[in-house]
Amino acid sequence: MYLDGDEWNAYFRDFKRSAFRLEVHQTYTMPGEAATFRDFLAGERMPDGFNSQWHRTICAHAAAGRTMTRAKTVRRPLTPYSRYLFSWAVPTNVAAGEDYRIVDLTDRPNPGRPEQDFWMFDETTVVHLNYRPDGTQITGS
Repeated sequence: MYLDGDEWNAYFRDFKRSAFRLEVHQTYTMPGEAATFRDFLAGERMPDGFNSQWHRTICAHAAAGRTMTRAKTVRRPLTPYSRYLFSWAVPTNVAAGEDYRIVDLTDRPNPGRPEQDFWMFDETTVVHLNYRPDGTQITGS
């Protein structure tokens, strides 16, 4: 499933208790992030209002007592994309109310975690997210 459109947005609108994301890739190539990622790499300052629509979503769910949690696996050295996440996205998402966990797997074997990204809603609905090695999203099951 692509990360856009009405069907995708309904998952975030309609969950009742929890939304959990597992991120296993080290690089994502998302069209909506291209400009800010390029600015980050160029040493620009994070723009005012960065990711504000997502932050409003997180805040609304937190205010209603619903949790949003993420677990991001990393291996060092960090990719430029992971540095972007940790500098710009993660701190602002946490400030908005998202519980964001980092799992450092540098020099460790896979502890049994899935090899595929997904969102899980209300511990019952799993939406797989499929990516090419370069981080571009593809459709699939």
